[in-house]
Order: sequence, then structure tokens, then C-alpha cells
Amino acid sequence: MKRIVFASFFCLAATAASAQVTVKDPWVRATVPAQKATGAFMKLESGEDARLVAASSPVASVVELHETVMEGDKMRMRAVPSIAIPAGKGAELRPGGHHVMLMDLKGQIKEGDAVPLSLTFETKDGKRQTVELKAPARPLKTMPGHDEPAMKKH
Repeated sequence: MKRIVFASFFCLAATAASAQVTVKDPWVRATVPAQKATGAFMKLESGEDARLVAASSPVASVVELHETVMEGDKMRMRAVPSIAIPAGKGAELRPGGHHVMLMDLKGQIKEGDAVPLSLTFETKDGKRQTVELKAPARPLKTMPGHDEPAMKKH
């Protein structure tokens, strides 16, 4: 009987664990004084299909999920209702792609600040998970792992 209970618990725990979204390498771009918006970036991984459906932060009055798209010869950002996280493939939120947009900032975000973020994920069966984290603010001109300016073309 003990083995059956333990095995059932293990299977239940494994199922719950696969539904969890993992956030890796989160960061927020630092701002200059009076700048009212910035972006948050990270890698998202999940054992099953999921979506990032909401985000919030006490450092901004408005937080939206965004994508960057080319419209003609202009690059534009626009809000999206969610960001897909395919099972086993994940999603990378990065400059020039999907990201979390922090707008109407309540103050300057300086390099080294720890920016609190709350991210809400939803699986295809409607189960929700909220992840609370603190993302370090990184320099304006560089991206993690790169020594050149973020917008430089290769």
C-alpha cells in the first residue's frame, strides 16, 4: 500500500513539475533620467505548451507584453495578448523581438537595480502560474554576453 501511495504521489509531482514555467536570465534595460519606458527580457522554458499572459511591476504604471515587427521599412512595437512558450522549445524575450514593456516608469532604473516583476503563465488547460522575480538592470548600450552595442549590425 505504501508503494502505491508513494508511486501515485511521485506521478502527481512529476505532472505538476512539467507544467511549471522556468524563467532564466531575466534582465531589464537601465534607463536615463526622465525616460518613461524600458524593456524586460528573459528565456522561458516549459515542459508543456504554455503562454505568458500577463506581467506587472511596481516600478511602472503600465506593463504590457510586446512584439517588435517590421511594417514596411519601419520597425514598430505593439502590444500582444500573450506570448507562446512551446513545450521543449521555450521562448526568448529579447531586444528586437518579444519582450515585457515597462511604461510610465515611476523613476529611473539604474544599472545594478533589482527590478521586481510578476509574470503570469497559462497552460492550454487553463491552469495559471505566477512567478515573482527580481531582474537585474543592465547597461543601456550592451546586451548580456556581448561586448558590442546592442543595435550594432554584424
